[in-house]
Amino acid sequence: MDPNLVILAAGIGSRMKKSASVQGALDAKLKDEAATIPKSMIGVGESGRPLLDYLLHNARESGYRDVVLVVGEHDEDFRAHYGKSDRGNAFHGLTISYAVQRIPAGRTKPLGTADALLQALRTRDDWSGRQFTVCNSDNLYSRRALRLLLEDRNISALIDYDRSALGFDHHRIEQFAVIRKDRRGFLKDIIEKPAPEEISRLTDPDGRVGVSMNIFRFTYDHVLPYLERVPLHPARLEKDLPQAILLMLADDPDAMMTIPLAEAVPDLTCQSDIHIVQEYLRREFPSFSMS
Repeated sequence: MDPNLVILAAGIGSRMKKSASVQGALDAKLKDEAATIPKSMIGVGESGRPLLDYLLHNARESGYRDVVLVVGEHDEDFRAHYGKSDRGNAFHGLTISYAVQRIPAGRTKPLGTADALLQALRTRDDWSGRQFTVCNSDNLYSRRALRLLLEDRNISALIDYDRSALGFDHHRIEQFAVIRKDRRGFLKDIIEKPAPEEISRLTDPDGRVGVSMNIFRFTYDHVLPYLERVPLHPARLEKDLPQAILLMLADDPDAMMTIPLAEAVPDLTCQSDIHIVQEYLRREFPSFSMS
């Protein structure tokens, strides 16, 4: 097994930074963090631990050891917490390195998730010939999900989440990308912001709808060319990782296996999520320690 993990943490978090109404008042420290620092570094955990600590804990307990954080060029909060060196920072059994995703001239935000992963792989050409997992920094993926991908032996794979088990409200869950797979479990399509008729068409006979929560397993040399040539999305003007995957599937329809899983995935997108995530962490990690 290749214990390599890329965590995408360079997004600007515009929805979090907006002054949204929340259920219950946030204390002054959390309000300030929500408005000023990367989402995954907000101190939602015990004694102000950032959410990313919990994701890294799950990754370590699942068997990962070599982690690349993709960060913005001015995101010093990560280096202050996980180590200042570009590569080789020791953190409770993990080795943390950084890849910087810069904002090109003339833009106000980065080029998207496909570009973020490309920057990570360009810093780790020593991963050539090996596999790695990639995920968001503001979702708390379980040890089971991370382990399932680590142990998978396909060229690439993704977790196929049961939409009804994720724990989100109806309006929000309608925005998640729905997946289409064949009877063997190979991915055939990822549909962003699906219309109701598409969801109906893609519902399994047992009523299950599979969605992507942006956690994937890739082979370095296989995915790299697709990341390099993925086009800008015509509406968002970003290079999205699902678009790179669709390019891959156009060349090899059996390139990506889906791994079904039904469980909650805590998410830290908006200020209203903070209390929800805090309650989840108190319940699931009552005496948390990285050691």
